[in-house]
Amino acid sequence: MDSALKLLVDQMRQGPYVISRQLHVDTIIRCSSSLQKALNIAGCTHFHSHLRILSLKSMFKKKPNIKALAPLRSSDRRKIADQIIADYGVEVPSKEASDQPETNQDTATIGVGAVRNKLLPDNSQSARFTTTAGKDLKQISGILYVGKHPGQPQRVLWIKLEDRLLPTVYTLWTNPRLVPLLHTPDVVLQKLRGGADLMTPGLARGPPFPSKATKGSVVAIASLEKPSVPMVVGICEIDVASLQEVRGAKGHAVRGGHWDGDEIWAWSQGGGGGGNSPDEIEGWDTNGGGTGLEELLNDVDLEESDDGQNEGGVPIPNNAGPQSQEKVHNEFVEGEDAEPFERVDVEEKELSTKEIDDIFWNALLYGLHQHRNTNRADPHHGLSFPINQSALISNLVLPFLPITTPTQAATLIIKKTSWKNAKKFIKTFDKFRLLKSKDRDGGECVVVDVDFENPAIVNFVPYKLPKKETAGAEAGGGGGGKATTAEISLSDTSIGQKLSKIDLYKPKDQLAPVFAASKANHHALYLPTELRPIINAYIDSEKLVSDTNKRLVNLDPILANAVFDGSAPLDREVLAKGSVPRDALIDRILKSCSPYHTILRNSETRDTVKAKAGHAPKIIIVLETRSGNKTVTKLSGVEAFFIQPQALADELQKTCASSTSVGQLAGSSPKKPVMEVMVQGPQKEAMVKALEKRGVRREWVEVNDKTKGKKK
Repeated sequence: MDSALKLLVDQMRQGPYVISRQLHVDTIIRCSSSLQKALNIAGCTHFHSHLRILSLKSMFKKKPNIKALAPLRSSDRRKIADQIIADYGVEVPSKEASDQPETNQDTATIGVGAVRNKLLPDNSQSARFTTTAGKDLKQISGILYVGKHPGQPQRVLWIKLEDRLLPTVYTLWTNPRLVPLLHTPDVVLQKLRGGADLMTPGLARGPPFPSKATKGSVVAIASLEKPSVPMVVGICEIDVASLQEVRGAKGHAVRGGHWDGDEIWAWSQGGGGGGNSPDEIEGWDTNGGGTGLEELLNDVDLEESDDGQNEGGVPIPNNAGPQSQEKVHNEFVEGEDAEPFERVDVEEKELSTKEIDDIFWNALLYGLHQHRNTNRADPHHGLSFPINQSALISNLVLPFLPITTPTQAATLIIKKTSWKNAKKFIKTFDKFRLLKSKDRDGGECVVVDVDFENPAIVNFVPYKLPKKETAGAEAGGGGGGKATTAEISLSDTSIGQKLSKIDLYKPKDQLAPVFAASKANHHALYLPTELRPIINAYIDSEKLVSDTNKRLVNLDPILANAVFDGSAPLDREVLAKGSVPRDALIDRILKSCSPYHTILRNSETRDTVKAKAGHAPKIIIVLETRSGNKTVTKLSGVEAFFIQPQALADELQKTCASSTSVGQLAGSSPKKPVMEVMVQGPQKEAMVKALEKRGVRREWVEVNDKTKGKKK
């Protein structure tokens, strides 16, 4: 074995994915014939997995071909779970020897069984799959491990590619701190959930970053809005842990492979689609990046045995374990360069649980009161039901929290209320008949109606909110309310505008003699009402009116050649008769002209606005289903009507109490891109009403409802 190969093997012994930059790729290729044998001797079984894992980008953006599920033998399940424990450095809990000295060994064995059951539940199944990945659509095969945690439906928990096991988001939601957790703004996360890679400037809440986020390691990515909920699973392209600065940096940081919303997430045995992500997960929101299963398993019942076919342990609740303590950070300011709150030495009074409850209670009343007063004409006052619990907190509570200091930002969170979560908070409002809620499959709570005439909402007295100085307040850090509404109204100049659409026609050169009779310019643009008298003047000047029927016009060579040129099915019949009805003649002349259009705004006139070729555009609204049973509504083409897509998306986010995004429409020109606004849920009516506020008439909007398989 040459020196380069020895160096490689020595470094591979140190860790499964540590490869020295001193080794040139040519050296690896040159010694490839003996490389695998040497690596096997060194115990480095994951080298090829590391090389292959880089091809997992967009692997599950399209539906993979999954074979039939087969039961996983108990012995195989133990081996796979042990591999996961070894690969991810999971610490196995055990009782202290002083507690039960004579049974300490058995206790440790039972502790291993509990960890195994937490990672890969008993009665798990496996299935082979094939899919394509990468730009060259290379075919890749692997194994999916499907299991069911207590109280949850059956989901894909692990993905095996060669010898490497990757967790899905469902596994991470039940196993906090299994892998290092990185953060990025929500707008960046939406791109990652479409298959994009995370660039280095997109990293947030660092440095420092988790110490285990090294090159080649599996990491999870969460948004700043939901910092404790992993939404993307990927592979580090660089040593993220060693980064000293991300601002101004270039290059890929994490290559995404699986995310909340892809086909693996959407898989279910009954075809019901993917599960909703939790609002928060205790034990995840930490910058430590270590393995915290030992803390989560402290309260495990150690009475069950790991021996036999039915080994396992007691399921661990998500809220087990102590809450990790960390420095105060700014969870609300979006953007790659968002800085933490500046620490101040002013000692603030700590709020009691009752005071926090009152603040959250008043915030929701404020949000409902605001919607009632600003959307009086709408029977639902600008809301689109049902509203899921996450959207209600994000759009009707957080913007109305009176947050003025970093300490308040860290204190005013739902888990510090007596309700602890959004579901109990909503149920309390339901109990007081302020709103009506119901539970969906999977335990999610949604709001189906609000009593806007309840005295508590009608008579609510708004309090002063801090002015929104950054984009963060709009994202949910307080300071919304009236200040937010006023800013949108001032910056969105399209609200209240008056629009008129004009169709114009340019005659072709063959019709020049027709316009010469009226001394009209055949190069000009005309309204249909302006063309009629010109054509009538030519008919009268050439005396083409039929003697027997005043409604008929006799064709002369100019009209016959320029208008009835054989492009229509009845042209030959008309030419044979030698006459045509006057209205039919004018209609054919209009169709032979080149169409133009102009959209006038407010006091603009035809003389001040240059017409554009072609028919006037329409705004397109498309409703389609994604990820099984989730409906999204997409809107495009608003630029021609002087509407800013981002400003419209911001309003729809509040009106619909749903998440929105703005991106370039597929197929539009990069030089003159057309933007597309996407809103979660069936929001056609909300979009049409928002357009009408901006002067757009309903007949200018085309709706394509793909969820019903027909065009409306």
